[in-house]
Amino acid sequence: MTVEVVKAEETQVAEVVVGAVEETKKVTNESEQVVEVGDKVKELDDESKPKIIEKSSSYKEESNFLSDLKEFERKALNDLKAKLEEAILGNNIYKKEEPKKTEGEAKEGEEKEKEEEIVAQECEEEKVDTDISIWGVPLLPSKGTEGTDVVLLKFLRAREFKVNDAFVMLKKTLQWRKEANIDSILEEEISPDLSSAAYMNGVDSKGHPVCYNIFGVFESEELYQKAFGNEEKRKQFLRWRCQLMEKGIQKLDLSPGGASSLIQVNDLKNSPGPVKKELRMATNQAIQLLQDNYPELVAKNIFINVPFWYYALNALISPFLTQRSKSKFVVARPAKVTETLLKYIPVEEIPVHYGGFKRENDFEFYGKEGGSVSELIIKAGSTNTIEIPALEVGITLVWDLAVLGWEVNYKEEFVPTDEGSYTIIVQKGKKMGSQEGPIRNTFRTNEPGKLVLTIENLSSRKKRVLYRHTANKSC
Repeated sequence: MTVEVVKAEETQVAEVVVGAVEETKKVTNESEQVVEVGDKVKELDDESKPKIIEKSSSYKEESNFLSDLKEFERKALNDLKAKLEEAILGNNIYKKEEPKKTEGEAKEGEEKEKEEEIVAQECEEEKVDTDISIWGVPLLPSKGTEGTDVVLLKFLRAREFKVNDAFVMLKKTLQWRKEANIDSILEEEISPDLSSAAYMNGVDSKGHPVCYNIFGVFESEELYQKAFGNEEKRKQFLRWRCQLMEKGIQKLDLSPGGASSLIQVNDLKNSPGPVKKELRMATNQAIQLLQDNYPELVAKNIFINVPFWYYALNALISPFLTQRSKSKFVVARPAKVTETLLKYIPVEEIPVHYGGFKRENDFEFYGKEGGSVSELIIKAGSTNTIEIPALEVGITLVWDLAVLGWEVNYKEEFVPTDEGSYTIIVQKGKKMGSQEGPIRNTFRTNEPGKLVLTIENLSSRKKRVLYRHTANKSC
């Protein structure tokens, strides 16, 4: 792996949907430590009492507020803005740098250049485009658009605040977008067969949109050939990947205090692995394309369902990674998927197949009273209950519940307020294995009472329980 590839991590390397080899190389032993933090559940003052989950950030991005920038960062930003203003007003933003010519070639082209300069000067004012923008943000600094600084800081951070390097990178990106017609890419229908390979779904605890990349779909030889079968298909795949990135950017808030970057969740379950030649080719091309043109647009890369070969490749490359690159990568073994995602994404925003409460086209808890997610810690070998009051007749209770790692006995009962009434078994007691998914259930009341959820921890370790409930009144 070259230094140039390592550089990719500091910008956008993990934006690639496929290519487990290149992506998985970039995870470090430190990432493994991040995964294991979940084993150390924070002690509560009273573990038997549930608490409301507070959303908090597990990592910190650099601020985009001018007042928070260091002096050298503010100076670099102002210098870049000055260069950009001059280039736009001078109509030089799309001007390509000419390769160095020999003395003979230089003399030969002098007269032609003079003629072109005369023509250019006559219509220069008419041709100046002051509306140049990227990702919907105007770039002319004198317009005073607040998102301009946010965008320019991304290019500066990608080039370690080296103004000339950041300026060249920005110019090349704008030239590429123009030549590739990227501003209209959202209107195109590109590779519809790849829709299952990646999708946007929900936000993290700080409002960053989350993109899920499903590597395992390329285990299908038919889909693999459709995506990578020849050079033309690989080009289409790259354009599709850029389109997906542009869709994600549409969901960003490119203002100083906004969520201006994405969270990437990369699911490596059933990933084809490192032996696919076409996959490697497409990956290398995508890495180059995305690192050059989408800097600092990913806040975190979370790899889940990581196979064993991943760690072997990781060990080879970790010494070459910068601390900045390492801080953006997190790895989760199959048994730690939900626990790891919960560090960054609220359970109500995590898809149900990853252990969360989010279901497709589900509005049971949308805009209703209650429904906040609560947390309960159950000590090893102990039993706890969750009581949901139902004081009215004819209401329908709805609840979601998940136990991280399960391995518990679980049952649901409705206990009427009237002591003369019988307790109703809603869900018979049963042992829940470690692979169980979240529970969603409902119960309609015919008399006042309470729903009692009983969880018996059979393991030698404490268990973390997440749950929410709401009540729907009958019309």
